[in-house]
Amino acid sequence: MLDFVLETAGPFLLVTVVLGGGAAWQAGRAIAQTWRPWWQAVLYMFMLGAAVRFIHFALFDGTLLSLPAYGLDTAVAIGFATLGFRITRGRQMARQYGFLGTSP
Repeated sequence: MLDFVLETAGPFLLVTVVLGGGAAWQAGRAIAQTWRPWWQAVLYMFMLGAAVRFIHFALFDGTLLSLPAYGLDTAVAIGFATLGFRITRGRQMARQYGFLGTSP
């Protein structure tokens, strides 16, 4: 069991966290910069989760049609996209409506 965890930790960190998370972060930022609603980022992450699952399958002989693995990949992507969206939208709101943070 420990061998399996150590064997799959590298591809998971590389593909899901670094590549998928980076793409999700950028997608969340792009959605926030165009003033679109947050739920669009979540919808796009379902497609990105499928792409990340395919990269696992194509490069590391992972399972393509695994619902738990797809769910984990998608959850990580949603987390990164939400974080990128919230940080970008917060900066936008502070810049656009600077008077909201000041006291009278």
